[in-house]
Amino acid sequence: MTSDTSSNPVSTRSSLLHLLAMAPSYLAAVTLFLLMAMTFFDVILRSVANNPIESATELTRLFMAIIVFSSLPMVTWKGKHIVVDLMDPMFSRALARYRDLLVDLVSGVVLLWPAWRVFELAERSRSYGDVTEYLGMPQFYIGWFIAIATFVTAIVLIVRAFLQIVAPKKVLT
Repeated sequence: MTSDTSSNPVSTRSSLLHLLAMAPSYLAAVTLFLLMAMTFFDVILRSVANNPIESATELTRLFMAIIVFSSLPMVTWKGKHIVVDLMDPMFSRALARYRDLLVDLVSGVVLLWPAWRVFELAERSRSYGDVTEYLGMPQFYIGWFIAIATFVTAIVLIVRAFLQIVAPKKVLT
């Protein structure tokens, strides 16, 4: 007798949640590959045919924004930011937990302001009809993306702080 886990609604829901959680990482990976391929072809075209990709600089900026901001929520959730631990020896294990809680909470709350501000700037860009120089793509799309990713990162920081209170073993470090 075999059990089919694909018909199990809990398993399906868990798989969908995992896919949703990993989507920004997949987006960053695909964008990094596109950036690498574009740079390769730009160098080849520039060297061999003396004809570089005109919009390469613009695409590089867009791709870098997508890579950084789509990675930010997952990096934050896993606690994998670059840190300077000069004062770590001054904190006991229990005190370090409260310090981390406070840092996550304050950072999350403070990060809500830039998320909102970037959204406002994207809306202003939309109202002005701003487009990119070479591609003619509306600039507010990338602004919305950055605002949403920053907002999600802020929420992740606040959730991490909350989890450090109610379920400290669930917080990834």
